Order: sequence, then C-alpha cells, then structure tokens
Amino acid sequence: MGKVRSCVAEVFAPLVDLIYPPRCPVCGSGIRSQTGLCADCWADLRIPGEPACASCQRPLKSEDVGQGAICAVCMANPPMHDGIAAGTLYGDISRKLVLSYKHGRKTALAPLMARLICARLPRLDGQWIVVPVPLHRWRLWSRGFNQAALLAREIARSTDSSVVVDALLRTRRTPSLGGLGQKARARALSGAIALNPRRAGKIAGAQVILIDDVLTSRATSDACVRVLKRAGASKVVIACFARVLDE
Repeated sequence: MGKVRSCVAEVFAPLVDLIYPPRCPVCGSGIRSQTGLCADCWADLRIPGEPACASCQRPLKSEDVGQGAICAVCMANPPMHDGIAAGTLYGDISRKLVLSYKHGRKTALAPLMARLICARLPRLDGQWIVVPVPLHRWRLWSRGFNQAALLAREIARSTDSSVVVDALLRTRRTPSLGGLGQKARARALSGAIALNPRRAGKIAGAQVILIDDVLTSRATSDACVRVLKRAGASKVVIACFARVLDE
C-alpha cells in the first residue's frame, strides 16, 4: 500500500506543484518541492550534534569531553528512559514548524519532521514498536488529530517498525504545564497516563520508540516511560522533533 501511495504521489506531483507552487512552510519563499524548506531556513534550523550526553543526547559544551560522557542532569537524576533522539533543538525555525503543524493543521509537514527525527535515532537492533504520546479524547476531538500519532506512523514506515497508536491512554485532561515547577508538573500528570489493557501483550518485552512533537520538561514523556516500563517494555527510547533545553 505504501508503494502504491508513493507512485500515485509521484504521478500527480507536477499537477499539484502547478496548482500549489511549492513554498517554504516557515517563510513562504519558493522552493523546489513540497516537502522541504528554503536554504535560509534549513541553515537556521538547529540540529543536535556532538559532543553530547551518552544517556540523553543533551549537547555538551566542552569539546574535550570523552566518549561516553554523561551530562550533569542525568548524573543528578538518572533517567528511566534508554535514550533521547531529537530531530532539532527548539529555536525560531522549529517553533514555527511545530506551530504550523500542530495549530495551523499543516499535517503535510509530518513526513519532513519524521525524517529529521529518524536521522537522530540510534541503531535499532531487533524489532521495535512505535508508540505516540496520547492526547485526551476532548483534546483530540477539538484538534482533529494527534500530532504525535501522525509522526509515529511516518517513523514506523521509515524504520520498518510496527506502530501501536493506542498503546497509551490519557485518562483525564491535564492543565498546561508551562510555568509549573517539577513537582507541580508531576502532580498534574499523576495517574493521567495509563496503559491500554488491550495492548498490554504488545508492550510486554517490547523495545519501544516513544514519539512526541516537542520535548520540554520531560514530565509527560517520563510519565509515559514509567507506564511502559511497568508494563514490561525492555527499552524505551524517546524521540521528538524539537527538544527544549532548559538551560
């Protein structure tokens, strides 16, 4: 089905480009294809690099750190996850892409964003399943789509993995976490994320890629990782499009 969809897209691409000339989704400049950015916006996109924390891929400032170096955050509070893969670091360009994607409903950006995430994923040995961070049903109803689920489908297709979009459930609505401290965030999310009992068999013993569009305080992702690990997941790697660094 994926190959058929790809062939159909290639056949109709010239017609689509004629009716809707390709434009950069960030600045509106003309570009070559419908699935990219202009050269200037690509240049301003902040891509994580080395050196980085061996545990969470947080960029490290010193060029003299040795292989396997761990950042101060992970040393002070060892994470439950098995790594973080961020397509970009949160900045002006990634912020505009996320806003266009999530709130501007430009879901056609999902393949571009997923490709950037996949480029940062570690080597995936064995079989993995892709699980999105869940939305509460009322948020899903008002928005019309789960932005993490669309990214999860694209990433599963690119990594030849299976996707379980409803492995996790958000059992109640939670307030915006912006401006809340670490303890307040934890209280707001307490009990809000649960395992879908119908998918328990898929999680037990599985290697999981947990998908979200933006990773901020990690409160939500940590709650998801905790549920997945309690359900028996052997590994959980967090993958996001844009990572906000608290420093």
